[in-house]
Amino acid sequence: MTTRTYLASAAAAALLVAGAPASAQELDKTSISYVGSWSSLSLYKNFEKPFWQDHVPEASDGKISTDVTTFDQMGLGGGEVYRLMARNVIEVGSTVADYAVSDAPELEGLDMPMMAPDVETARKVAEAYRPVLADAFVKRYNGAKLLAIVPYPSQVVFCNTEIDGLQDLEGKKVRASGRTTAEFLQAIGAEGITLNYSEVPGALQRGVVDCAVTGSLSGYSSGWHEVSTHLYPLPMGGWDQVLTAMNGKKWDSLSGETQQWLQNEIKTSYEDPVWEAAVEETREGIACLTGEGECKRGKAGDMVLVEATDEDFEQVSRHLEETLLPNWADRVEQKWVDRWNETIGEVTGLTATK
Repeated sequence: MTTRTYLASAAAAALLVAGAPASAQELDKTSISYVGSWSSLSLYKNFEKPFWQDHVPEASDGKISTDVTTFDQMGLGGGEVYRLMARNVIEVGSTVADYAVSDAPELEGLDMPMMAPDVETARKVAEAYRPVLADAFVKRYNGAKLLAIVPYPSQVVFCNTEIDGLQDLEGKKVRASGRTTAEFLQAIGAEGITLNYSEVPGALQRGVVDCAVTGSLSGYSSGWHEVSTHLYPLPMGGWDQVLTAMNGKKWDSLSGETQQWLQNEIKTSYEDPVWEAAVEETREGIACLTGEGECKRGKAGDMVLVEATDEDFEQVSRHLEETLLPNWADRVEQKWVDRWNETIGEVTGLTATK
């Protein structure tokens, strides 16, 4: 090997080492208190809890211990998580972005009906918008650090009344999964209803609402198929992304090596697996709800599957451009609209204007 080749190889190796994740020996000895999303759903049971309760302590060789619970186990509804994090009551918290839009309307730009009709587009949207979300957490939540963005399965429609398509939602009372979903329902002549997730099965059973929007597998896990008759798989509610963040005080207390290690572990052992599972969980959820296909999670339901048409997709997309995006743009400062257009707009070809 020539001297020049050797020096070039040594320099490349040094760069690789400099950019490599920290080893467990370099980590701070610390503890992390984690508050996760809904305890009954697949996201928490199959991904959040195993990652924070088991993986982090094991992968850190015991340097990082964790205490894990969920916001519903704490008696919270989900919308308070980031506010409590900003006040240093919660160290690391996860909740649905739509639950926090009254505090931070910029978060709402991440997920709107039909903006990302498939999981591949949803992830491109999430990655493009990540720097905007990170800045919003710093501004709105006292310097908090955004750590992860993951989806629930595609947000579909459960009805405890007969429907044959999108047009049949007109005049119906529908529990919306977020503000923009409620605005879309209003645009098609339905009534968007705000209800805590845990209240929905009873509301469907008693006729307080006719229909409700949530992820296919989430609905199955929570027994919505037992109080609903028809399933409409149009992704009307987007993907209900769950955002994980650490309060600024806790983040700043960690060394650079620990910060880098934690971010790498979150991406490879939490975010990537959740995104990879989203397509299959959407498919399996529909199979478990309707009995059409294999359901490995328990006894399948017998809901009627109502197919969405091309015309239905086109109608949702039209309302997104004509109503939902302009309404959102009016709720935020112009700088957030500009950044949306530079990020999500570039991925989707959409433009938000006031």
